[in-house]
Amino acid sequence: MRKSLQSYRKVSVESEISVASPHRIIQMMFEGALQRLAQSRYAIENNDIANKGIYIGKAVGLITGLNNSLNMEAGGDIASNLSDLYDFMLRRISEANMNNDIQALDDVSDILKTIKEGWDAIPPEKHHMASHSEAM
Repeated sequence: MRKSLQSYRKVSVESEISVASPHRIIQMMFEGALQRLAQSRYAIENNDIANKGIYIGKAVGLITGLNNSLNMEAGGDIASNLSDLYDFMLRRISEANMNNDIQALDDVSDILKTIKEGWDAIPPEKHHMASHSEAM
């Protein structure tokens, strides 16, 4: 049953990604990272070392993807500051992994939630501004 549910979720996410705007894909990456951090926290609390590693690895991958999606040329100081925050989060996740430090995961979750709130607040008419800003 669990394997069927996981397969369904994977197909569902893949289907959503195939039709999602770039803005929505970033939202999904935030959501996924927050979910993986929560799962990592739960694994640490339950001394589930195997799943801790799996979920931390997935959170690292998503945060790395968010960092790699930044347009450093067009984004200026904002992109640079976000990159610094993502690097900080990756260091904190590494500390959480090595020390089973739940507080480190909570710190990262808090930062990600704040960035996600800002991203979610972008009005729909501004979701496709990248091509406009590149033309400037």
